[in-house]
Amino acid sequence: CGQEANLELFPFISQVTAKTAFLFILPQYNVSVPTADGETVHYHYGPKDLVTISFYIFITIILHAVVQEYILDKISKRLHLSKVKHSKFNESGQLVVFHLSSVIWCFYVVVTEGYLTNPRSLWEDYPHVYLPFQVKFFYLCQLAYWLHALPELYFQKVRKEEIPRQLQYICLYLVHIAGAYLLNLSRLGLVLLLLQYSTEFLFHTARLCHFADENNEKLFNAWAAVFGVTRLFILTLAVLAIGFGLARMENQAFDPEKGNFNTLLCRLCVLLLVCAAQAWLMWRFIHSQLRHWREYWSEQNAKRRVPTAPRLAARLIKRESGYHENGVVKAENGTSPRTKKLKSP
Repeated sequence: CGQEANLELFPFISQVTAKTAFLFILPQYNVSVPTADGETVHYHYGPKDLVTISFYIFITIILHAVVQEYILDKISKRLHLSKVKHSKFNESGQLVVFHLSSVIWCFYVVVTEGYLTNPRSLWEDYPHVYLPFQVKFFYLCQLAYWLHALPELYFQKVRKEEIPRQLQYICLYLVHIAGAYLLNLSRLGLVLLLLQYSTEFLFHTARLCHFADENNEKLFNAWAAVFGVTRLFILTLAVLAIGFGLARMENQAFDPEKGNFNTLLCRLCVLLLVCAAQAWLMWRFIHSQLRHWREYWSEQNAKRRVPTAPRLAARLIKRESGYHENGVVKAENGTSPRTKKLKSP
């Protein structure tokens, strides 16, 4: 009887564990949306997303350790880097893998959803409350990665001097990604992330190549040209979508329950945040470029300076025949010369 009771309870237990597992693994809040062809399943956000994000934080930490141990550590041992360069090499190596995978994934989502072919879809039919599966899953993974970067500062034993700089761009990414996700600006956020991640991938690739060959700065020059163009595209697209597109929408009532944040105050706050972030990044870029150019020209001027040879004394010192030893003049054969006696007249 006990075995039969256990068999009867087993399907119930498996269903409970399956529901709990799906809460951690799969996105929640699915809704069937009617379309012309039938029905499609879309998703919206909610508190249960925190559980899914926490699960993928642990997954990201494991993947981070795998990349560090089996790829980056083996390469850094061959390069024989110092402690400072070793820390920067690990940082750029991890970000190259992340940015490359994110660019490919984001480009696939943007193309398949038709956001590039139809730019008006970035602000039309706002609020974009219901998201396709791949869009919501992309945002959950992005938030999980940048949240996992906070404990990694401790696990990677980052130097105290580097922690403020890394905290700045981690918090910057978290604010922008979470803002686009919670304010239902997911379509615009995808395109802006595609531009930003492409530039960052080029920068960290150039950094890794510089660690391998310090004279190789071609990729840095290419990144410097792309960086300014990317800032211009991001600002133009944000002003076009938020300042003009959403401003012309009829529904401009503040309604958090329906996910509508299309008001003048919200649009100004979002535009101010985007413009301030881009201005701060541009200021840091100009400051670093000026410092790099000053160091470069100081090295060039140091190489051009030729050290002057010391002038020889004008008078030649006439040495006595033989050599000196302990203040005594010795003859060529090592015997000391004897003084000649003067004969008396």
